[in-house]
Amino acid sequence: MAMSWRGLAVLGLLLISGLVVAAVEVHEFDDSVMEQRYHDLTTTLRCPKCENQAIGDSNSPVAKDMRERVDMLLREGRSDREIQDYMVARFGDYVLYNPRLEGRTWLLWGLPAILVLVGAVLVVLIVRSRRRASARQLSAEERTRLDALINRKGTE
Repeated sequence: MAMSWRGLAVLGLLLISGLVVAAVEVHEFDDSVMEQRYHDLTTTLRCPKCENQAIGDSNSPVAKDMRERVDMLLREGRSDREIQDYMVARFGDYVLYNPRLEGRTWLLWGLPAILVLVGAVLVVLIVRSRRRASARQLSAEERTRLDALINRKGTE
């Protein structure tokens, strides 16, 4: 009976290891530069199915397809820009972690700077208004009332 449990455990481990090996893709390149470009592209392209995960780290079928496309396009001699353009045309701007500076992305790139400027202007306006409020002269009525309060405090 003990032998059958060991046999089942070994069989289970073999099945699990077979699944792990099947999930790992191997893309071999003769050129180390090409291999580095593949690695760079798969870490800078985002999986459209996964939330904020690079295609090199994702196990989704879409990411696998994208990795295969990157490999194929690299072997065809395409540049990194052409490969990124291909992926953007197929999946949209979402696949780029750093969207390009184009007419439709000006707001995305400019909004943080605009918010900082608006915040700085608001701070300056608030500080100026408080300075003016504290520096203005008291009217005759306010001066009389203040003197009365000070004198009343001194007599108590």
